[in-house]
Amino acid sequence: MAGVALTERGREGVVARPITDRTALRTFLEHDRLFAAYAICDLEDREFGRTRWGSAWSGDELVAVVLEYGGLSPQPLFVLGDPGGIERILADLIHPRAAYVAALPEHLAAVASRYRIEPGTPMVRMWVDRDHFRPASSDAERLFPAEIGDLNRLYQLGFASWLPSSTIADGVYYGIRVNGRLVAAAGTHVISATARLAVVGNVLTSPEYRGRGFATAVTGAVTADLLRSCDQVVLNVRSDNPPALATYRRLGYREHVRFEERLVHRLGSPWPRFATLRRLLGICDGAAGGRPGPAPDRS
Repeated sequence: MAGVALTERGREGVVARPITDRTALRTFLEHDRLFAAYAICDLEDREFGRTRWGSAWSGDELVAVVLEYGGLSPQPLFVLGDPGGIERILADLIHPRAAYVAALPEHLAAVASRYRIEPGTPMVRMWVDRDHFRPASSDAERLFPAEIGDLNRLYQLGFASWLPSSTIADGVYYGIRVNGRLVAAAGTHVISATARLAVVGNVLTSPEYRGRGFATAVTGAVTADLLRSCDQVVLNVRSDNPPALATYRRLGYREHVRFEERLVHRLGSPWPRFATLRRLLGICDGAAGGRPGPAPDRS
């Protein structure tokens, strides 16, 4: 695992417990700060009340954590640490019927012990700091809560969620307009002032304006703003999206790790039948609070 060496233990002797100690969680997650960026940001007051955490202990040593983010199912599930500990937590403590799990490849077997994992494309976690950031000149402008209608009209081209104005108020969003119409935007999923860390997301350009550098411009503007107060900024991109990868590399983003972000169904759960019905009815899942399920950013 990038950034941390954890020995693999069996489930014997490992105990799963609920945990709310943010100091202990932060210390553990900092072992791989860039991969655990979402989870670290979720320790902030604004997000922590929406989360549920499980921990695995071998004696007095914290060896694994699982984070379940609350809301409509399926919601994000994050796992990190010793595979035997992850399996113990998923068996004894945290077990949603369906979730979007974020896991390193070596942790998928632990997840598969309790969940059916849908096929998917590996994701790339990229990151940048002030030393490596290469600003892009642009006409991108900061967006404000009153412009949420324009942002949602743009996002309906590619995302399933309808975002509230608090998404802009609590985050950092920039956009580009052509003849008054918002045609490109980028923003944030979560920010931690305490950890000086932020996650960029919701990058989208209208199809007829792609290929003009707008995605680079808006992502660069958001990143530059965040780096005034953050030490690192991270983002996710599908490994099979070369235009997006090239966009972020031009800004100085570098690859940290490749991981899996998959839809999973708990073994024995009726959820797969319900999910199929929802798709047939045209009902899309997404998190209104800026924590959507996987959706590729579009350049």
